[in-house]
Amino acid sequence: MSSLVALDVAVLPPPDVAEKAIAISAALPAEESEGLRLDGDHLPHITLTQLFARTEELEQVLARVDEVVRDHAPMTLRVAGAGQGTNSVWMEIEKTPPLATLHERLMDALRGLERPDGGTSAFFDEDARLRDVLWVAGYRLKSSFHHYTPHITLGHGARPPAIEPFSFVADRIAVCHLGRFCTCRHVLRSWPLTAA
Repeated sequence: MSSLVALDVAVLPPPDVAEKAIAISAALPAEESEGLRLDGDHLPHITLTQLFARTEELEQVLARVDEVVRDHAPMTLRVAGAGQGTNSVWMEIEKTPPLATLHERLMDALRGLERPDGGTSAFFDEDARLRDVLWVAGYRLKSSFHHYTPHITLGHGARPPAIEPFSFVADRIAVCHLGRFCTCRHVLRSWPLTAA
C-alpha cells in the first residue's frame, strides 16, 4: 500500500437522493461520459474536504474527523438545480451556514495532517488522472473556504441535466478513499449525524 492515501471527507446523501443522482448520471450521454458514472462503487457525495494523508497517520485523521462530527446534528440541505464546469456536471448544493461551518471546522482540524506530495498510487486501485492528483493537492488553496462550492458530481456532459430543486436531510458523514475522477470508492469510516 502507498505511504500516502487520497481521502475525501464527505456528506453521503440518503438513499433516495443517492438513487436520484445515480439515475441522472446513468442518463448522461454515453459519448460524453469520459468513463465517469455514479453507482454503488462510485458513491454520490458532497465533499467537505479532500487531502493526501500518510497511511500511518490515518487513525489521527479519523480521530480528528470524529471530534468534529460526532455530536453534529443532521442538516437540511437543498439541491438548487444543476451546475456545470468545463465538462463536468453536478447537482448544485446551497452553501448553507451549517454546511459551510462544518467544512471550515474540518479544514481547520485536518490542517496539520495534509501532505502535499501525493501521486496516483495514493488513489483507490492506484488509478487516477494527473488532474485528480492536482485537484486533491490543491484543494486547500483552490477549493476551500470562500472557494468552497458544495455539489454532487454526476459525470460529464456538454450541458447540465434538468434538475428540479429539492431539499433533504443529510445525516451521514464518511471518510472515503478517493478513486479516479475523485470519486468516493471505499468508505473507511462513517458517522451518523444525531442531534446533540
